[in-house]
Amino acid sequence: MATPIKLAVIGAGSAQFSLGLVKDICLTPNLAGSEVVFMDIDEERLAMIRRLAERYAGELGADLRISSTTDRRAALQDVDFVINTAAVKSHAHQRAIRDVTAKHGYYYGGVKLGSFYQFDLMLGVARDMEEICPDAWLIQSGNPVFQGCTLMTRETDIKVCGLCHGHYGVYRIAEVLGLEVDKMEDLTWEAPGLNHNIWLTHFIHNAQDVYPLLDAWIEEHGEEYWNSHVAERTHDIQMSRGTIHQYRMFGLMPIGDTPLRGGWWYHTVIAT
Repeated sequence: MATPIKLAVIGAGSAQFSLGLVKDICLTPNLAGSEVVFMDIDEERLAMIRRLAERYAGELGADLRISSTTDRRAALQDVDFVINTAAVKSHAHQRAIRDVTAKHGYYYGGVKLGSFYQFDLMLGVARDMEEICPDAWLIQSGNPVFQGCTLMTRETDIKVCGLCHGHYGVYRIAEVLGLEVDKMEDLTWEAPGLNHNIWLTHFIHNAQDVYPLLDAWIEEHGEEYWNSHVAERTHDIQMSRGTIHQYRMFGLMPIGDTPLRGGWWYHTVIAT
C-alpha cells in the first residue's frame, strides 16, 4: 500500500542529484502519489530541473507531482522530509580559497574557510523548519555533513540525518580486485566512523576475508596500477598510493574521502 510523502529539495539545481532522486521515487511503488518540491535560487537551473524531472516521471508513467519555487520558506510548507544539498558558494569560490591557502603554504583540505557559509545556510534551513514543519526530517547531503549535523542537532530541535555516499569506496576496492561486481549481495562489510573518516573493519566476499586478497594485489599489481591508472572520476583515490600507505600505517583501509584526511605530506600542493 502506497504511503505518499511531500519532499522538499533545497539546492535542487544539480541535475545529477535531483534526477537521481526523482528516479528513486518513481521506481518505489510505496511512494506513489508523492510530491517533490524543488527549491533553488537559480531560476534558470531550477526551471531546467523541473522540466527534466516532469519529463522523466511522465515517461515512466509514475504517479508523482513536481513543483518548484525560489522561496525556501514556501518550499517547506507541509513537508514530511527535507533534503538539503545546497552549496552556498560556487566552485570558483572554492578555487579562490585553494589559491589563497596555497599562497601561504597550506593545503586546502586542512583549511575549511568555506564551511562558515555552509553552516549559516544549514542553521537557516533548520530554524525555518522549526517554525514551518517541526515534525519533518531533515536529510543533510551538502557538506560538511558531520559538522553541520552536529551543529543543527545542538542548536535546534529538528530531527537530522546526515547522508554521504563515501562508503561506496568499498565497491571500488572490490572492482579493482576483480571480484564479481554484479553479485554485490555476496559482499559483507562494515566501515564505522565519522563522515569522511571511516575505516573498513569487516570485508567478506562469498564467506572469504578480502583483506588477504587486497594484500596480494598490493604486492603483485600495485605498482603497475599506480603507474598506469588514469582517474575515471572526481576523487578517484580509493586505491591510490596515499590510501595504501594509510592502510599499512593503521592496519585498516580508509574508505571514500578518508584518505584526504591523511598526513600533510600527501598534499603539499593541490596537484598531489
